[in-house]
Amino acid sequence: MRGPADPEPARVWMRRRRRSLTALAVACLGIVLFDAWLATCAFEGCPSRSEIRAFRPGEGGRIVDRNDRFLGRIALVRRVNVPVASIPEHVRQAFIATEDRRFYEHNGLDWKGVFRATFANLRAMGVREGFSTITMQVARNSFLVNKRYGRTLRRKVIELRLTRLIESELTKDQILEIYLNVIYLGNGMNGVEAASRDLFGKTVGQLSVTEGAMLAALPKAPSSYTPRDHYDRGLKRRNLVLGLMADAGYLTPGQAETAKRTPLRIAENEWRPDMKDEPLALDAVRALIDSLRPDALKEGDVTVYTTLDLAAQRSADRAILRGTTRVTRTTQGAGRRVADAAQGALVALDPRTGDIRALVGGRRSKRGFNRAFNAKRQPGSAFKPFVWAAAMQSGMTPMTLVDDEPVEITQGRTVWRPGNYDDEYRGTITLAHALEVSSNAAAVRISQHVGIPRVISTAQRNGVKSELSRYPAMALGAVDVTPLELITAYAPFANGGLRVHPRLVRRIEAADGTVLWSAEITPADTVMDARDAYQVTQMMKGVVDNGSGRTLREAGVKGQVAGKTGTTNNAADVWFVGYTPSIIAGVWFGYDNPRPIAPRASGGQLAAPAWAEFYMSGWKEPPSSAQAWRPPAGMAPAIVDPTSGLLAGQWCPARERHFFKPGTGPTEICNLHTEPIAEEVPMDAPDSLSIPDSLERGVNGIGKVLRKIFRW
Repeated sequence: MRGPADPEPARVWMRRRRRSLTALAVACLGIVLFDAWLATCAFEGCPSRSEIRAFRPGEGGRIVDRNDRFLGRIALVRRVNVPVASIPEHVRQAFIATEDRRFYEHNGLDWKGVFRATFANLRAMGVREGFSTITMQVARNSFLVNKRYGRTLRRKVIELRLTRLIESELTKDQILEIYLNVIYLGNGMNGVEAASRDLFGKTVGQLSVTEGAMLAALPKAPSSYTPRDHYDRGLKRRNLVLGLMADAGYLTPGQAETAKRTPLRIAENEWRPDMKDEPLALDAVRALIDSLRPDALKEGDVTVYTTLDLAAQRSADRAILRGTTRVTRTTQGAGRRVADAAQGALVALDPRTGDIRALVGGRRSKRGFNRAFNAKRQPGSAFKPFVWAAAMQSGMTPMTLVDDEPVEITQGRTVWRPGNYDDEYRGTITLAHALEVSSNAAAVRISQHVGIPRVISTAQRNGVKSELSRYPAMALGAVDVTPLELITAYAPFANGGLRVHPRLVRRIEAADGTVLWSAEITPADTVMDARDAYQVTQMMKGVVDNGSGRTLREAGVKGQVAGKTGTTNNAADVWFVGYTPSIIAGVWFGYDNPRPIAPRASGGQLAAPAWAEFYMSGWKEPPSSAQAWRPPAGMAPAIVDPTSGLLAGQWCPARERHFFKPGTGPTEICNLHTEPIAEEVPMDAPDSLSIPDSLERGVNGIGKVLRKIFRW
């Protein structure tokens, strides 16, 4: 039996004190959890030391071109960051005197301010005064800006934790610099530089003492004290700031009184970042960023690295804006009313990689709609190169003969009779010449010979993604495609048969250089025989040199250029797609609500000049282009007569060197030119001979019959 002096067993002692021990354990656990909660900023992770040191108030991110030249902002943020050294001392003093008089003395939390605010609030029986310091405002407007804590005790505790972290990593001047750039000062303006430009029409470095005091008067209630809307109220608040500056010793009483009598001169016009001249491609870039990283700016001022070329983009913008004006005036000149001005689109890309160098979706793209990407229009004759490419794949050559005569295609109970432009026909001509003059009759005959499915397959392998109808009119471009897919599908002609995949953005990086997203160049797919691509390109060079695209040469475009014009049957859409060894660009003009532009509108008249303007002022051809487009291995050269398509004879007036796949070149010598061309006899010569009209018509009629008999 235990005596009075015997110690109480531990088990009994703990049982008797179980409640108090449990409470102590819970309290200890709570302290540990609270400490962990605080140390990790509510278990969401506090910013690291490097993140605090690297922080800069957001200016809306940066979009740069392929050479890292600035193009524009991801989002419109009315802020211009400036270093603290460029902010006049009296402006800094005005904010310190008003917002945090002991800023340089405390370590982030001003205990005197805490006690003063507590006493004032108790006396007023409500919240009348706060105790936020400049460092606390930096924490609130930087690292807490995207946190949804509301006005709660939880948010205030985390704010205090961040305040201590900021004070431990940054100097006072660094903290003040962030504050003066991040603080909201009304009318959408963030920071003293933007507010200075908005209110006074000058930079912050040019502000007077009275103007600087006016800025410092705004943080408490920007919309209530802005002098633009509430001049007298704003002036009263400014004078209060001047008095606080005098109390703090920054001004003498006399200086403060003199400043209070000085009126404010407010800028007549509000300031907005200049976006009217920003590249027209940026809407497409922003839309892509929204789909890839909708929260990109939560990472801070990210940088978006695009494939665009600044010079090419500027030139493309000018070409489309001028071109749409020209198209609109052409319509008006035809005596037609124009409710909405014409629109246009341009895509330029590198035929070797698919990287987009310039992009215009319209005069001023409607947000969310880009004509270059989304507008499906008929390409007209700009689709014909796929017909000619199918012909090359089927064994034809540029010197194969085709009838350029009226053609009829029976479709059920109807007969389709497509006509040439201006109803002009040239008889039997080579495929090369037929493409130069954009013969509709020849295109239909070729497509019927090789088969519509082969033409569709060729276009789709090259990059046309839209569904293509199997009607005969498809050969004349009676299909709906977007500018981007049509232009991309020309790439195999330019690069030797490789299909490329368009790329607009290379990567997105955070402010510290961390790669948030990237896209490498997609490997190209072989979709054409390089020899077929070479022959199509040589024929389209003829379009530019001698055919419907000669507007380029007349405009001064030099060097190796190939291309094709396009005009729809009712002249509602005009195109030109042209390329060199280093760039493919396509231009489209028309109206959003399709309507004829003018009776004789054409791609050569309206789209080709815009292409020439873009190319000459926006693109510099590399020296390597001069040696490009060499015949692929295995092709045999031949000197031919371009009229007959046969080997040039002694008396052929024109000779051209062409390359052919083995076994496809001409073997016979031209029989059209068998003797020297006689000199023309003057029309007024007495012994000149005239052929009767009836005899000439008879000879031509026999020729037409023979051509129909010996057609393929």
